[in-house]
Parts: sequence; structure tokens; C-alpha cells
Amino acid sequence: MKNGVLSDTQISDLIDSGAVGADAPFASGQVQPASLDLRLGNRAYRVRASFLAGRGQTVTARLDQFTMHEIDLSDGAVLEKGCVYVVPLMENLSLPKGMTAAASAKSSTGRLDLLTRIITDNGVEFDRVPDGYSGPLFVEICPRSFSVLVRPGLMLNQIIFRQGKTFINDEDLAALHAKTPIVNGIAVISDGLGFSVDLKPQSSNLVGYRAKPHTGVIDLAQIDHYDPAAFWEEVRTKDGRIILDPGAFYILVSREAIAIPPDCAAEMAPYLAMVGEFRVHYAGFFDPGFGWDSAGGAGSRGVLEVRCHEAPFVLEHGQVVGRLVYEHMSQTPAALYGQDIKSNYQGQGLKLSKHFKA
Repeated sequence: MKNGVLSDTQISDLIDSGAVGADAPFASGQVQPASLDLRLGNRAYRVRASFLAGRGQTVTARLDQFTMHEIDLSDGAVLEKGCVYVVPLMENLSLPKGMTAAASAKSSTGRLDLLTRIITDNGVEFDRVPDGYSGPLFVEICPRSFSVLVRPGLMLNQIIFRQGKTFINDEDLAALHAKTPIVNGIAVISDGLGFSVDLKPQSSNLVGYRAKPHTGVIDLAQIDHYDPAAFWEEVRTKDGRIILDPGAFYILVSREAIAIPPDCAAEMAPYLAMVGEFRVHYAGFFDPGFGWDSAGGAGSRGVLEVRCHEAPFVLEHGQVVGRLVYEHMSQTPAALYGQDIKSNYQGQGLKLSKHFKA
């Protein structure tokens, strides 16, 4: 197998071979162009604190130490804001030697400020599955802005599979941009593709949304259902500047439109803390075809999930807030994001998660 991120066809082969197993038959649409959506199991465990299993330890053993109570998800259950839960996933892995995996929250999950991280037996890192791992998968869920209603089978996270070395260095990324543009305008390339925040939109002074502190529950199975005004405050500015409040969660948008060519994937990386008192939340993986069309040019902007830390911070239009790390695909997917599959965020601008009415 060629080095790179595995495609949908190759992921299906992993399922057929038993390298990726599940407690229930795989669902239609679960395999994405370069990732596999992961499903919640039937039980949740309210735990005292977030944890990693650690070397020589299983997650189940850790749950025996830290569980406060067990919750049956079969008929739906509310996971409360500010609490930490661990849910066994339906999927399990038996990876061949030389293959690793990495997980991330799906776009809709991140836009709800749900901190969700995959943990494994013997794990010493969140969201990273070591070479040749064989065992179960669990997800830690910590709702930070909204309490949520969940059920078995909901897909909050996704996982990619990597064969060998996959990352594209800056020199090769610059050459890729020259061949087929990966961003509109000048490409700022340093340990990936840098992107900045848009606080001067052309047609409006609406630049983002801020999560309200006291809201109702969001049923994650409801799509295009909720009134945004019940959960979000609009953020507007006329001078290209906003002040982030400590502890507040914001949905903003990148100034740049980006593209992921069919033979590449990308991951949004957290930006260094030196740039200010805030953090751009992990927004996950970008599938091959995101913002890309065969005519060339970058077409979709990145939604930024931003949380301010200890001190109020002035965020200015055009300020660099994050970077995209590009990776080679092992092979081109059979289906591309936004073209061959139903994709909620292709061609997006500033947009809340799919649970809210447009």
C-alpha cells in the first residue's frame, strides 16, 4: 500500500478484512472520502475527571476507578454542560503493522462546543491511535456551551487511517499551490497553510456568533430545527475588531477560501498560544474535494471555533489564527467531498452547525 491517508475504498477494505470491526452493521454513509464516522454505543459513564488510560492500563479499568454513575442511552439521555462522560464506541480496531489512526470531532460537533476526544487502551494521547493498535475505542464527551441529548448510533467523531509518512512539507505544499491553488490570494506557508480571521465581510457587519450562557438542550438528532437566536448572540463590528471575553465561545470564519485537492487531505492544527489569549478549537479533518472544483480555485472558507482564555483579547481583521496541515492521500477517493456525497458545509461562509435553521 502506498504511503498516505487511506481513501474510502481502502477504508472499506479494512472493514472487509476485519481490521475495523463493529458491534452492529456499518451504516450507509459512515465511510467518508478519507475518514470513517464513529458511532456512540448504548452506555455512557459520568466520570469525575478527564483521563487517559496510560501504558499498561485499559479504559475499562480506569472507568472502574472514576465512574460516578452509568447512563443508558437507548431511549436518549441528556449529557449536561460542564460534566465529563465516557462512551464506548461501536467500532473497534485491529490495525496492521505500519498503520496508525487519528481522530477528531466532526464539524457539527465542534460548532456546538462539544469537547469530544477518542481514548484507547494503553493510550498516552487523546485522538491518536498507535501503530498496529488492537482493541476498543471510547469517546470522552464534555459539553462546554450547551447540554445535549444523545442516542446510540450518533456520529460525533471521525477517524482517519495513515499508512507510513503522510505529511506534506512546506516546499512541496508551495509547489502544490503553484500547480492547483489551495487558497485564494497569497499562500502563507509555514508548517502548513496559515489562515486568518475575517472581521470585515463585504455585505454585512455580522462577523460571528457567541454562545449564550443559559440555554435549553440541543437534541443532536434534530437537523435544521433550532432557532439560532435561542442559543446564539450575533457578533457585529464596523471597524474590523472584536474583543473576546474570557470563557466565551465564538463561531467566526476565515478570511481565506481554501481548497483540498482530490489527492490530499488536511487537518486544522491549533495555533501557538503566543499569538494571544485564545485558542482555535480543533475543527477536525478536511476531506479531499473540500472547496475544490476541477476548474481550479479555492471555494470554501473555514469556520473557526474560538474560545478565549484568562484575559479579554482584541482580535483584529486579518490576524493569523490557525493553520492547515496538508497530507498525501494513499489513493484518490472514489467519492469527493461536496461533489459525490451529501456535504453540509461545501461552499460555506459563516455558518452554524446543521442543527440550526439557516
